[in-house]
Amino acid sequence: MAQGILDRRTFVGSMMAAATASTVAATSAKADGHCKAMTAEMQQAMTPDEAIGRLQEGNARFVAGEMENCDLREQVKATAGGQAPFAAIVGCIDSRVPPELVFDQQIGDIFSARVAGNFVNTDIIGSLEFATAAAGSKAIVILAHSACGAVKGAVDEVKLGNLTAMLENIEPAIQATPLTGEKSSSNTEYVEAVSTKNAELTVEVLLERSPVIKGLVDEGKVKVVAAKHDVSTGKVTFL
Repeated sequence: MAQGILDRRTFVGSMMAAATASTVAATSAKADGHCKAMTAEMQQAMTPDEAIGRLQEGNARFVAGEMENCDLREQVKATAGGQAPFAAIVGCIDSRVPPELVFDQQIGDIFSARVAGNFVNTDIIGSLEFATAAAGSKAIVILAHSACGAVKGAVDEVKLGNLTAMLENIEPAIQATPLTGEKSSSNTEYVEAVSTKNAELTVEVLLERSPVIKGLVDEGKVKVVAAKHDVSTGKVTFL
């Protein structure tokens, strides 16, 4: 009986040791992976295509429910002395589309500019010039999303305080999108087409209005792309 108890204790002890070793190994792997705070060396070694790929991989984890469980307090400490984000996202203020979450990125990984309708103006363009030319980011993503309230408001020509002027930024996309059916926010297919066109045109506007970013793109140092987030699935499609 004593020998049986000893054998069971030995077995349990070995299993606990194996579990501990497995946990340590997993923690170590995370430290070397996406949980490791982005450094200037890591950022500089990354290509624009790799930056886009990292975002795509993160969104795949988000959609699959396999997000990285990182120690955010450690990342706060690691980035306290400086930052080196690898990408910048221009997204909508919609509460369902937080860039850090949908791309499964951590503290210090991405710059994020958000405005209803994900368009760019002088302030946002200046911020993106800082992100790329000054801070070294390798990619800019104009992130639209499905069922966008700003696009619906622009289609319906909503008039409300400063919102009226803001929605005018989406008018070029409305003008560039062929209309099939009623010009109304209830026309879901049309709204989605305008949303997609708005993201694509915003890329063009950004490159037209920023010789700084256009120069970086021409040199192959930065990539600017449009993408769209589906609020019903969480998936981001790069356009």
